[in-house]
Amino acid sequence: MKVAEERNRVHTGLVRVSKRQKVNMKAFLNEIHKVKDEILGEYISHWTEYTVPKRTIMTAPGETERFMYYVQEGIQKSYYLNDDKQHIIAFTYTPSFSGIPESFLTQTPSRYFLETITDSRFLRLSYEKHQQLMQEHREIETLFRKALEFFLIGMIQRHYELMAFNIEARFRAFVTRSPHLLNMVSQKDLASYLRIDSTNFSKLLNNVHI
Repeated sequence: MKVAEERNRVHTGLVRVSKRQKVNMKAFLNEIHKVKDEILGEYISHWTEYTVPKRTIMTAPGETERFMYYVQEGIQKSYYLNDDKQHIIAFTYTPSFSGIPESFLTQTPSRYFLETITDSRFLRLSYEKHQQLMQEHREIETLFRKALEFFLIGMIQRHYELMAFNIEARFRAFVTRSPHLLNMVSQKDLASYLRIDSTNFSKLLNNVHI
């Protein structure tokens, strides 16, 4: 795992968004809330490219999340570390946002880690610029209010599944929602995310028809 010093080697060039990247990101954002093309174009123009090698800690406990990320390539995980054991909260992958949301929104230190699983490529925007553009454009503020609503709905659904579903039901729900992750993320990480013992997860993988 790469530590703080190695994070300094991450590519942070101020490369502006290409035409293809703009099209892809516009489509993603308009799925959340339709925004006038010129306003959305201005907003996206302030995002810059950012690439991170696999198994790199992007944000650690005690650090404040200064950027919001849009995933173009790769998979990331956020997790708490307790007694050297990872308790995985979420996976992020294209097309989605990534980061430590509560740290970013409140500009307070994170309580958990954000780490790349694979080599990852992002677009990112600073907290200050994001706030400025939301103040200037009501449509952008509405867009992210709706994005937070979707995020909250997803978190409530995940909490319900963890509390109410047995391990097979949790496994089936996950496979229905994100089948591609079975071949891209380790069984250990998937078992942690689903709160299933690794041995039981392996049995489910072998015995449950997917």
